[in-house]
Amino acid sequence: MSRRSSISRRSFLQTSLLAGSAGGAALFGPWKHNRVYAAASDKPIRIGLTHDASGQFANSGQAERRGTEMAVAEFNEAGGLLGRKIETVWMDTETNPQTGTRVAERLITRENVHFLVGAIQSGAANAISQVAQKYGCVYFNTNSSSPTESGKNCHRVKFVWDGNGENFSKAAARNAIQSFGKNWFLIYNDYVWGQNTNAATKAVATEYGATVMEEVAIPVGTRDWSSVLLRIQQAKPDVVAAAVGGDDFKVMRQQVSDMKLDRKPAWINNQQDWPDIYGLGREAAFGVFGTTWYHYLDLPGVADFVKRYKERYPTTRIDVPGNVTYNGYVAMRELLRVVGEVGSTDNMKVIKALEGRVMKADDRMQHHDAVIDADSHQVQQTIYLAQGNPKPRDDSDYFEILSSSDPESIRSVAGKECKLEPYADTPSYDQG
Repeated sequence: MSRRSSISRRSFLQTSLLAGSAGGAALFGPWKHNRVYAAASDKPIRIGLTHDASGQFANSGQAERRGTEMAVAEFNEAGGLLGRKIETVWMDTETNPQTGTRVAERLITRENVHFLVGAIQSGAANAISQVAQKYGCVYFNTNSSSPTESGKNCHRVKFVWDGNGENFSKAAARNAIQSFGKNWFLIYNDYVWGQNTNAATKAVATEYGATVMEEVAIPVGTRDWSSVLLRIQQAKPDVVAAAVGGDDFKVMRQQVSDMKLDRKPAWINNQQDWPDIYGLGREAAFGVFGTTWYHYLDLPGVADFVKRYKERYPTTRIDVPGNVTYNGYVAMRELLRVVGEVGSTDNMKVIKALEGRVMKADDRMQHHDAVIDADSHQVQQTIYLAQGNPKPRDDSDYFEILSSSDPESIRSVAGKECKLEPYADTPSYDQG
């Protein structure tokens, strides 16, 4: 089931205009090495971006998009890839699995993209990956963190770039029990990421000796948290472990603070995404939480990456990059590197080059080397624990990094549920 095509200049322009009118946005230039393209191929390498611009994760989706487009722009400014321009076509997945399915179908069958990149909500990511696997299109899930994404919902074409809920739980649970106590109250968003992250948190916490007092599922879109916060107040747990994200997390955090529950009990917020708190001040970063990256890590390349981001996006509301932008950037950069190394956009060549790939810590701006697990396609990477910073160096310094966990010490067992499709059952895919 090979999808190969060639397009003329005229049809390419028509396709670009169609993408723009349908919500797509093509990214061009500036080109410093036009002679290279003229000597090679007029056909660009097209990448479909599946980033949210509406729904619960709209802010994160656009932060992620800035990272992916920044990596593309840097490649283009250095001469492109395989002697060709790289073009992105973006469509809003609306934090919605049904929309994700439609977007993936359109990008593959009508926009003729070579690869798919993006996703915040795990349900949408799963939907996109099913379409990608049907056609054989390599898909980089940049920011979805449900354990199921690299577990039971894994696919040969899908690569998962964020840490998952189990990784973050393992990084936090043992220290939380020792520091705060064994009586835990669990709350979680009632959809795939929240459900599976909560299950992973419960399993890890009880393994280390915690007692779960109560578990409460929170419907997506909840704006009045008073009933569950009163239950927490009455139960008096040592720890509240929350798997709540996006706009729901913002509302919850404010109401926790209003009820003066932000200091006691202790709060373990599985992962804190930068777009959810940026602009609210360091007080918004309450409790202990995980992240994959921070803009003040004292590591090679971090300050330069922040500087390049600021220069490229001088007017964006989030004026320093966070974990979501970082994940989008390093994922896209690695995809483009691998395409250059194998000298082809052929899906099987790219997949086999990615499986088991080791990425050095200094290059990834983390403390430990990362590896793409060949059996689950999840990036095993450093996980940081953080809390609100009591001594910020400036208005953007919200986090105090408490520790870093090496990938092996927090490896997710969810990957054992992954059954990747055989190579022979994965369609050949190369848009040429």
